[in-house]
Amino acid sequence: MNSKYNLITEENIAHFCEILGSEKVKTQSEDLSFYGKDETEDLCFLPTCVLFPNTAEQISEIVKYCNGKLIPITVRGGGTGLAGGSLPVEGGVVLSMKNFDKILNIDEKNYQVTVEPGVITEVLQDTLKSKQLFYPPDPSSRGICFIGGNISTNAGGPKAVKYGVVKDYVLNLQVVTASGEIIWTGANTLKNSTGYNLTQLIVGSEGTLAIVCKIVLKVIPLPTHSFLMLIPFSSSKDACATVAKIFQKGVTPSALEFMERTAIDWATKYLQEEIIPMAPDVQAHLLVEVDGFDPEILMKDCEKISDVAIEMGCGEIYFADDEFQKLRLWKLRRNVAHAVKSQSIYKEEDTVVPRAFLPELLETVKAVGQIYGFESVCYGHAGDGNLHVNILKGELTQEQWTNEVPKGIREIFYKVKELGGTISGEHGIGWIQKPYMDIMFDPYHLSLFSSIKKVFDPNNILNPSKIVP
Repeated sequence: MNSKYNLITEENIAHFCEILGSEKVKTQSEDLSFYGKDETEDLCFLPTCVLFPNTAEQISEIVKYCNGKLIPITVRGGGTGLAGGSLPVEGGVVLSMKNFDKILNIDEKNYQVTVEPGVITEVLQDTLKSKQLFYPPDPSSRGICFIGGNISTNAGGPKAVKYGVVKDYVLNLQVVTASGEIIWTGANTLKNSTGYNLTQLIVGSEGTLAIVCKIVLKVIPLPTHSFLMLIPFSSSKDACATVAKIFQKGVTPSALEFMERTAIDWATKYLQEEIIPMAPDVQAHLLVEVDGFDPEILMKDCEKISDVAIEMGCGEIYFADDEFQKLRLWKLRRNVAHAVKSQSIYKEEDTVVPRAFLPELLETVKAVGQIYGFESVCYGHAGDGNLHVNILKGELTQEQWTNEVPKGIREIFYKVKELGGTISGEHGIGWIQKPYMDIMFDPYHLSLFSSIKKVFDPNNILNPSKIVP
């Protein structure tokens, strides 16, 4: 633990109990172990206590106290992070947002919804769907991840290619600052050019600048029709090359996903059911969805997509034309990450490049893997150039895993930058990507980040040791 922080004492614990009640202050070893981990590799950092507030006012009291006592605070959502953003690497307090789980208001007239950060993403989407409203960002972990966590990393998911990411839907945030002030960052309007855009600064800041307590989101009408196609290829490179060509035909899919054969094989094994039969020569699939309000237009889009794929040498296209088939295909895609994790400890790199450069990125990943001796499984949101590169520990020694694999990751990231991309599209920087920030930014740029952090959090108590090297 950084020597600048103070260890939590019995007196501190007693004060937290006064604020929250003793039942909402956890110090048992099983609680500390659970909240010391997320989905990032096999990492664990134990906090001293876990707090479960119910109101912004309680959070304000806790933050004021911790700021004065130099006690670090790490905010915790659903624990599904893949970059270590919610790991309490400096110990101290974990602040769970579990009790902030209410959908406060659905404003159907203005197409807005106000929620607390502990609302599960899929619960919000299903609630809105019953009113014919649509909140598009849908990470693979949507069944367990919190809206607050999505805000912290500016999450995306499959629908981002057509509808954008979380930042495109956040209108206003109620936050608690490091000094304990409770403020709203913006306005509940679609346009706002009144001063600096603090709302968008908080989105993607991973809990390092302020603690989000309420969220006002824009929503849109729910599309009435969708079609889903699964397109096989005997070459992963050809599958990636097809992506840009689909857009060049004037089609914007609502989702366009890439999956290597290994990813599908492992997901099939993990789910213990064969959702799709695969010919022996198939090496990759594109999962392509179109949605909207006019089925005739959507069918024409499907025809254009099919024509492009056939020109690129695809195999027989599978067309899911009912809800059961669609759900099965999406179930396969959404369980790929869980399947990979069940096979091996892994590092998931969240690379993004302009979509036309996906074949070159994939080629680089495989070449670097051969040099450094690691196996990778790749899949992701190909429509927006977002390739998830899962590097498996497998039989690698700890020395290889700790010292050699990061060298390979650096080579991949240098290529990503050369291609005009970046090292994280939706997972954030957190703890494990922080050592690579020098690839993307020069010292001056990083000093600007540090200066922003210092203005918001001069004592560096909010999620310390994240993002900024």
